[in-house]
Amino acid sequence: MSFSEPTVIEIDHADIFQEGKLILDDVSFSISKGEFVYLIGRTGSGKSSLLKSLYADLPQPKGKIKVAGFHLTDIKTSTIPDLRRKLGIIFQDFQLLDDRSIHDNLLFVLKATGWKDSAKIKQRIQEVLMRVGLSNVASKLPHQLSGGEQQRVVIARALLNEPAILIADEPTGNLDPEVAEEILKLFIEINKQGTAVLMATHNHHFIIRFPARTLRVDNGKIIDTHSL
Repeated sequence: MSFSEPTVIEIDHADIFQEGKLILDDVSFSISKGEFVYLIGRTGSGKSSLLKSLYADLPQPKGKIKVAGFHLTDIKTSTIPDLRRKLGIIFQDFQLLDDRSIHDNLLFVLKATGWKDSAKIKQRIQEVLMRVGLSNVASKLPHQLSGGEQQRVVIARALLNEPAILIADEPTGNLDPEVAEEILKLFIEINKQGTAVLMATHNHHFIIRFPARTLRVDNGKIIDTHSL
């Protein structure tokens, strides 16, 4: 996709640190609205550090990072919740609240992000569950669902506030291969509907079967297939 499209992520000569240690050096890339991008690299290479920097979970980096219109190098702590409302963040471990139903898990997020109208809340929960193919699980508890179903709920949760981009950190890492591919296909379908996706993965089978632009972390650098 051409970068003449509006960008949701712009990184220009940024250094990414974790606990005072330089993890990634001189990072530069952009992700356009509606683009699908893989992030690959060996364990410990810095993939998660990069993603955490994008949603301001690590200290402010050096250089320019702009995500969903927010400049992260000088972002105020009070502004970070506003940034995260523009993002859908998905982890390998589901981080669902085990003591409440799927409906109430989603309700918790909507209320925490300022939704107040009960009718609109109910409608939005139904919409996102239908979008991930789980319209009949609202009353169930997380442990009553399979791993693949729980990850679909997590994706539904990430879609609640219509994010500019889904940032997914190894979202299929705990799933069987067949289920993992179903989840990837769901990300691809969501992307086709206009939501950008940045997905960290160890699964090279995905990249072969469903090729897309790939960012590779190698020796503290980001190598972009767009520039090769």
